[in-house]
Amino acid sequence: MSHAIASTNKEKKFLTHKTIWLGVGVSIFIIIGFLLPTSKSLLTMIVENGFAKQMMDIGIAHSPEEAARKTMMVLGIIPMAVIFFATEAIPIGLTGILMPILAYFLELLPRSMVGKSFAGDAPMFLLGVLAMGVVVVDVGLHKRLATWILGWTKGFFVPVIILCISMSVIGSFISAHAMCAFMTPVMMAIYFGSVSANSKNGVIEHDPNLAKFLLFSLCFALNVGGVGSPAAGGRNVIMMGFWEGYNVPMDFFTWMKYGFPMVPILGAVVAIYLLLMFSRKLKTKDLTPGLKAIKNETKKMGKMKYKEYVAFGMLILILLLWIFGGEELGLGGPALLALFIPVVFKVTSWRKILNGISWDAWFMYCGALTLGALLKESGAALWLAQSVMSILGSIGIYSGIGLWIGLSSFSGLMTNFMSDAGTTALLGPIVIPIGIMSGHMAEPWASGLSVAFSTSFAHFLIVGTPNNAIVYGLGTYPDTGERAIKPIDFIKYGFLLWVLSLVVVWVIGFLGIFNLVGFPEHILETSKAVLESGAM
Repeated sequence: MSHAIASTNKEKKFLTHKTIWLGVGVSIFIIIGFLLPTSKSLLTMIVENGFAKQMMDIGIAHSPEEAARKTMMVLGIIPMAVIFFATEAIPIGLTGILMPILAYFLELLPRSMVGKSFAGDAPMFLLGVLAMGVVVVDVGLHKRLATWILGWTKGFFVPVIILCISMSVIGSFISAHAMCAFMTPVMMAIYFGSVSANSKNGVIEHDPNLAKFLLFSLCFALNVGGVGSPAAGGRNVIMMGFWEGYNVPMDFFTWMKYGFPMVPILGAVVAIYLLLMFSRKLKTKDLTPGLKAIKNETKKMGKMKYKEYVAFGMLILILLLWIFGGEELGLGGPALLALFIPVVFKVTSWRKILNGISWDAWFMYCGALTLGALLKESGAALWLAQSVMSILGSIGIYSGIGLWIGLSSFSGLMTNFMSDAGTTALLGPIVIPIGIMSGHMAEPWASGLSVAFSTSFAHFLIVGTPNNAIVYGLGTYPDTGERAIKPIDFIKYGFLLWVLSLVVVWVIGFLGIFNLVGFPEHILETSKAVLESGAM
């Protein structure tokens, strides 16, 4: 018996040994990137689609064969990065930095493009959002937010269900990333108040599973809200732009007819799934003490003071700039005000903001953006997409719900490796013609919606969406400062939810809403005429 226990411990130690995972990741990269022969289909694809010429023109390759080998290196980086992000074989921020290092020294991208991918609008946006979280907590505004949203609830199940459904609905219309930054400290405050009530002799008895449960409830609920309206994210607007190119535009409220009915259902699925996953593991099953503690602290704070007004005004200003600033301002510029305004108006100190920002999460996300650029610019993402389309065709899936399921599955998988907007921008030009050529009366809207909906489900990799990076970075225990979530937890709890989210779209969306709402009769004929004329 003791021998069996010792063997089990050795197995666990083996599976969690970071040096082993480091070796596994590097070995896979070397095998795919340098030892395996270049796929003929890959070489043909990058030549026919201009990737080889592009690489030769910018000087990172001297022949089509060398360009194809660079693409193979990118394909090798993908599994290595996933292993490193999931197991923390090296610090997660360092894994992020590894992406531009490889891009530089292996000449996988022009140097100027590497810099842009690591310090563009998206990194500045995340930096500002992380700073928002620091400021909100420092002035205590998160306690008021908790009181406003959840202060009237009691017990355990009601607050969780209200949280998941309300966050999914809110995430359909305003920045889910901003809400995640505001609400992550709220979740940890509720957690700390709840465990403090159950602790004895003044010694806090932590319940790590409760912390994970609350953070994932917030994060995943905001993720799934992305299907609800075009305002939920750039990916939806990008897809609407592709439809306009085929003279079959979709308006805001038409999108809502297809997407929004699924939002509260998806929010409820998140709540039920996490309750099933965590209920037996939790030591604390009553959030009332935490909610009461926050309400009492809010009362002690009295009326809103100068610092809170400035912080609240800053949040409103940034949200308005995001909504009405358009492409000219982007997201990064307004978000950076969260570093500037609090210091200038003496709300908090510059050093406190710098110390409070999770630089690990920021470097990790920046590295993910570089990985996305590598996938797109090398042709690796297009080759993967075409390979999937070929597989679907080989098993007889050419149109209708089979095609939509295949497209949503692949785009949902891809969005965990690169940005949702990047995934939609990449796949849109591919799937819309495929949908039109399928001859189904719902095309090209149905195939486009399949891709756009599923890119909201970046649940199982920490790099999939800023929401994941934010809860990882800001979700720390108030007393120790330690992180409540590990990167591997996203795979552990997010993968099955990813599958369930897709199933909801397939059943409620494809089989239910698509049939009930229907599609305009002219969209197939109109888009087909544009496709055949080539006038786009």
